[in-house]
Amino acid sequence: MMKIRNIVLLLMVLFIVSYPVLADEIKFGFKNPSFSGVGTGNHYLTIDNIEHTRKKAIEDALEAARRAAEREEDNSVLAKFIRNLESRIYAQLSRQLVDSLFGETASDFGVLELEGNTIEYKVEDDKVTLIITDEEGNTTEITVPLGSFTF
Repeated sequence: MMKIRNIVLLLMVLFIVSYPVLADEIKFGFKNPSFSGVGTGNHYLTIDNIEHTRKKAIEDALEAARRAAEREEDNSVLAKFIRNLESRIYAQLSRQLVDSLFGETASDFGVLELEGNTIEYKVEDDKVTLIITDEEGNTTEITVPLGSFTF
């Protein structure tokens, strides 16, 4: 009995050892395309796109913060006061110019200097000519006929 048992055991061991093995060779490969070289171009383009998107987001956030600060500064009480004061001063200057053109003591010629700009006017032959010269020497000429200048 022992012999049969040993033979059966030997047959079983031989059967297990001779059974075909279905394993494959172990292969090592990097998953990162920077190391393996597979898909490297696309990998680099993706990284560049991510970097560009992040930089653009940071620049947009800084620009939005700068605009918000400018809006806040423009809406301060002091800024509103200065704008209102400038508006009234310009209105007064334009009223004086209109009075010197069309008022009771109208003059035929005049020059006004305003922040580096020169406004020259002359009245001749039923028309008023305004010549505006800016700081760079560019001129604009406006001619208004007096005969049809009514409200």
